[in-house]
Amino acid sequence: MGFVVAVVWKKEFCPANARYLVRQILCNRFTSEAAGVDKPTADDSGSAALPPWLTEADVDQFASAFEKTGFTGAINYYRNMDRNWELAAPWADAKVTVPTKFIVGDGDLTYHYPGIQDYLHKGGFKADVPLLEEVVVVPGAGHFIQQEKADEVSNHIYDFIVKF
Repeated sequence: MGFVVAVVWKKEFCPANARYLVRQILCNRFTSEAAGVDKPTADDSGSAALPPWLTEADVDQFASAFEKTGFTGAINYYRNMDRNWELAAPWADAKVTVPTKFIVGDGDLTYHYPGIQDYLHKGGFKADVPLLEEVVVVPGAGHFIQQEKADEVSNHIYDFIVKF
């Protein structure tokens, strides 16, 4: 079965599909609103309007890079997830002990995983990150928050680091 899955992802994520995939990934595909939405076809790649924070030049730049390299490196991160957990096991209970500000978009799919909001806002995150100063939830932003709300994120970062 693993071979069949590998063949499918290699076909769908081949360099020839780079422009289509970049548009799908960046155009609201990693938000809670997009979860469960029917997958568009490759023929729809040019029909979706780009969000205001993304230009055709941006899409061209990302697509050009992935046309050269493909998506294997990015996919291998997820394929290696179990091994990463095994390698990180000695630090499973380690605390993050540096001053921290956490910024997330309210539309980020990961922010809507079961239990995440309780963990972030009801003390679990603070227990693991004792020097957590603030959790910022940015309205109207999804997974690519640093691009979607660049000025707002930059201001949060600046306000945080200027204290040191």
